[in-house]
Amino acid sequence: MKLSEIKSHLAELDTIAFELPNGELVPNHFHVTEVGKITKNFIDCGGTVRNEEVVNFQLWNANDYDHRLHPEKLINIIELSEKVLGIEDLEIEVEYQGQTIEKFGLDFDGTNFRLTSKKTDCLAKDNCGIPAEKPKLNLSEMDQQSSCAPGSGCC
Repeated sequence: MKLSEIKSHLAELDTIAFELPNGELVPNHFHVTEVGKITKNFIDCGGTVRNEEVVNFQLWNANDYDHRLHPEKLINIIELSEKVLGIEDLEIEVEYQGQTIEKFGLDFDGTNFRLTSKKTDCLAKDNCGIPAEKPKLNLSEMDQQSSCAPGSGCC
């Protein structure tokens, strides 16, 4: 989800809820402790120089059970971050404390903002020697004429 999309969704909401990939909700007394821009400059395993930028939200739970972040307040925090940090309309990455600091993508289901699992991947598959994945076939679904049957003379 891009920054413009979350602002649009927030403008339509009365309350904010974040849902973890396992279906649990982040406690509703969470804080957004950071909104920032993260720039990652790196070289992939194929030798290509890459540059990625994301907007980062950090969610944090405190013992402040009476605290509720309202949509208009989060919009104000986002707009201040855009102005002061020069943040553009980038994809959002969310940090949340699990066993360690976990990073998530962000989606919206019409009610809740859903934290989506992120996975690593090779960005240079065509350039680093990893063979292409072969399609998996179910032997029972193969065409009998294209297979070798006893007595067919194919082997």
